[in-house]
Amino acid sequence: MELKWLEDFLSLARTRSFSRAADERHVTQSAFSRRIQALELWLGVSLVDRSSYPTTLTAEGREFLETAEETVRMLHASRLALQASKRPSTQVVSIAALHTLSLHFFPRWFRTIEKEVGPSGSRLLPDDFHSCLQALVEGSYDFLLTFHHGNVPILLEPELYPHIVVGMDSFVAVRSTALAGDDTASLPLLSYAANSFLGRVATFAQAQAGSPPAHVSHTNENAMAEGLKFMALEGYGLAWLPRSLVTREIDEGTLTIVGPEIPLEVRLYRSARRTRPIVEKVWNAAQAAAPKTM
Repeated sequence: MELKWLEDFLSLARTRSFSRAADERHVTQSAFSRRIQALELWLGVSLVDRSSYPTTLTAEGREFLETAEETVRMLHASRLALQASKRPSTQVVSIAALHTLSLHFFPRWFRTIEKEVGPSGSRLLPDDFHSCLQALVEGSYDFLLTFHHGNVPILLEPELYPHIVVGMDSFVAVRSTALAGDDTASLPLLSYAANSFLGRVATFAQAQAGSPPAHVSHTNENAMAEGLKFMALEGYGLAWLPRSLVTREIDEGTLTIVGPEIPLEVRLYRSARRTRPIVEKVWNAAQAAAPKTM
């Protein structure tokens, strides 16, 4: 029996839909169904009534639901306790950050923080938005460093997960200057996965007045802006990218901006439940170093 089977079952019980639960768990519906069936096979009973819509639990499924919830809660709590017990020092802070921010923002920003709190160890998780958010909510990381735009809300309770705006950036559509002519109407669009955070921001940006019309010709399923940057440099089309990622290329003239700039905040979220001294020091230093004008 695998922990992910229990987490799948809890997602299905909550959403009452195989398709929505599969999206929530970031697997295909067929793979999700196989995992639910594997759990049922392990238990020896049917948990789901597949003859009804929306999906409902069988009597055995309802009985097992409380056990599954408690088991998942206890396993996560035990993992956190064990991780805390083996930490070599309380002067280590853990941060989950979007790929782009981990490369182009975090190193310089954390040096500023260390000037206030002193030399500190850091544990960095560079990943996509979903994985970073999950790391924060599950309690395995102290902070989340992410972009934010008002049209793509981050659904975290402010009391449990407060944030600080620690920087500003913008989202720009760029193309290679090596492409002939200035007509952007015929250029294909290099896209993020539709359900990714930057993909949703790009969808909003593309709908704004003045944005270049384009049809999608390439999609990066791993949502890495760096991948789209190099596709744009090779002349495959235009891409919406954080300006901080392409500042050098714009200054050098290898990429040019072809649409309006969409403002982005760089936000630092924390879990209010994690209150180690180093976490409080970093939080206070981040507040002190935050830009004064927004």
